[in-house]
Amino acid sequence: MTETAEDKGYFLGVDGGGTGCRARIEDAAGTVLGQGLSGPATTRLGIEEAWASVSRAFGAAIAEAGLDAAGIARIHAGVGLAGMTRKGSLEALRRLSHPFASIDFVSDGIGACLGAHSGLDGAIVIAGTGSIGLGIVGGRDLRMGGYGFPISDEGSGADIGLMTLRLALQAHDGRIEKSLLLAEVLQRFGDDPAEVVQWMDRATATDYATFAPMVLRHADQGDAAGRRIVQTAAGQIDMLVRALFDQGAPRVTLLGGLAGPLEPWLSPDVRRRLKPADGDAVSGAIILARRAAGAL
Repeated sequence: MTETAEDKGYFLGVDGGGTGCRARIEDAAGTVLGQGLSGPATTRLGIEEAWASVSRAFGAAIAEAGLDAAGIARIHAGVGLAGMTRKGSLEALRRLSHPFASIDFVSDGIGACLGAHSGLDGAIVIAGTGSIGLGIVGGRDLRMGGYGFPISDEGSGADIGLMTLRLALQAHDGRIEKSLLLAEVLQRFGDDPAEVVQWMDRATATDYATFAPMVLRHADQGDAAGRRIVQTAAGQIDMLVRALFDQGAPRVTLLGGLAGPLEPWLSPDVRRRLKPADGDAVSGAIILARRAAGAL
């Protein structure tokens, strides 16, 4: 009798991030059987809350796939989860009970890297609210940056926002020339530095990152301050990409919400060497699941 894809079991991939969680179930042939979504899934919320969000996402995918208890027991799962660098997270996750044939966990960044390069050696630079460089080369994990805003995450949306507010205050003092961008930023605070300081006291990295679209818009229109900020951010991304290549990554992909807007500002040599992603972070989690099951 010929073995079918169903006979080989099912593969579940989950990508859990700070803004949402996605799950997908495929059979051994790679046919998508079901998908699911839920809210934030990061260990920073606590292991129980993160797992609850992951469970809602894969529960929806299982329901769409129409799998019964016997089918669920034949699922091999891979989960990429934000906040996995927190001490004890991996151990706590591995202690959780689950209904699957097998399960394995990695950080959401490593999941994205696996997906971007179809499980082959390679690296990614994520440029979004934060930034980080991650890679897998010869079984060795690479990590550069991503230590948290404001001490790290260079070239990110949050970093762009911080640079913008700093220049806006300098322009208010007359230390540098005021541009249209810096004037617009100051207007948001009623041209009052005290309002900026009050905002700063409670602002998060996400709050700082809200200025990035404005900065990119002004930079594209030729604003001197905007161009200076974006060029500085792009230079930081250039540095991450080059460093990953220097560490042996055979290919590097740029990901994240700022990947598209920042790419035209990168150095020509860096742009030429970047590779488009093969798949997403859920694809990477499915690769993890297949490896854990010995199916790759």
